[in-house]
Parts: sequence; structure tokens; C-alpha cells
Amino acid sequence: MASTPRPAIRSPHTDPARRDGQRSLLLDLDGVLLDTRPVMQKAWRAVQQHHRIDVPFEQYEQHLGRPFNDIMRRLAVTDAEAVHQTYSEASKAVTHLARPFEGMKEVLHTLVARGWLLGVVTSKPLDRAAPLLAQLGCPFGSVRAAGGPGRSKPAPDPLLLALVDLCADPAEATFVGDMAVDHEAARRAGVAYVHAAWGYGSPGAPVPPTARAPKDLLQFLGEGRHSGPFLEGSLL
Repeated sequence: MASTPRPAIRSPHTDPARRDGQRSLLLDLDGVLLDTRPVMQKAWRAVQQHHRIDVPFEQYEQHLGRPFNDIMRRLAVTDAEAVHQTYSEASKAVTHLARPFEGMKEVLHTLVARGWLLGVVTSKPLDRAAPLLAQLGCPFGSVRAAGGPGRSKPAPDPLLLALVDLCADPAEATFVGDMAVDHEAARRAGVAYVHAAWGYGSPGAPVPPTARAPKDLLQFLGEGRHSGPFLEGSLL
């Protein structure tokens, strides 16, 4: 039986009655905005073949959200820089295999139309993230990617830096992720968190509010007042 989306979050962090600043939404990229698993699988296969690495993709996938070199260390893979170069080149060659999750474009454009500030926090390098985000046609006010200033997730730095970009307060922000590192980063940043159940990982403990599909985010954010289907060119 299909689950009913939970009501909008009503914590001090996201109470719509508190309008000290404009509301903002931060989102992870892989497994939240776009289904990039086919891209990652192809890239990891290239790594396995070129570097004779027998670590299965499923093991690599368990650590998504962390910096690449950190993942290599956890998998006991040596020569991480060379492996990263192979992975990056193979990823760029098959970017076209990535697809936005169903309903995600409509949700993003609806939120923009209703005055939300949007940002992306990803552990993917910007040169690989940019062509993927272009598929969404959405005006993101911040994109914080690997290689930028500060520590990477699960540290709170990229979330807080994205909020600085947006001139937004953590108390008015929500982060949507799909891995335990996303949940931890949001907690450490003092930002409300929603777990994307359509993504690739588990949220960790304690179990956070969980959205089953992108369209459910409107309910969580208190924007679920659509009375009909999305209309192309309108979304209002």
C-alpha cells in the first residue's frame, strides 16, 4: 500500500511562521536530483579494467557522498589520484546516461516560483556536476562541489558555505540527501534534513523524515497546495 507523505516539517528550523530570512533548500546531486548510477557504474568499470581493481561497484556505492580519495582509502585502493583521473574521464564520456528523477524538475521550478532559494551540495567535482545540473534548467543560487574551500561532507562546511552564498540562515534551510553522510552534515550544520528514499543509501540514525518521491518534498516543505497536475510553462 502506498505510503502517505508526512506533513510539512514543523520544527523551529522550518516553521513557516518564522520568516527572519528567505526559505532555502539545499539538495545533494547523485541519487537526489539525478539518477547517475548508470554513469557511476560505467566509470567504475573503467577503473576496474584499467587499474585491475576487483572491488565491486556495490562496495564503492556504499561510500557515496564522501570525497573520492576518502572512498579509495576506505576501500584500500592505492594510487587514488590516477584512479580518480580514470574515473573522471570515463564519467564525462557517459554523462548522457544520467536522468533527472521523475517529478524533480517540476518540484524545483515550483519552489523557485514560490520564492525559495535553491542550492546544490555535492561531493562531485564541479566540472562533472555542471553538465548534469544543466539538464534541470533550474536557477541554483549556489553549487558547492568537491575541491572547494572547507571540509567535505560529513563536515557541515559545504552546507554552511552554500547558505552564505544564498545569504540564507540555517534556521530557514532544509537539506535533502540520500546518504548517512548527508544526514550527519545537516545535523552538524544545524539544518533540517529530509531523506530521499528514491536515492542510493540509508539515512543513518536516528531515522529522519523521509520523502518517498520528489513530489513529496512539496508536502514536507509546506508547499503541497497544488490542486491539479503540473502545467507546462506555469507550475503555479
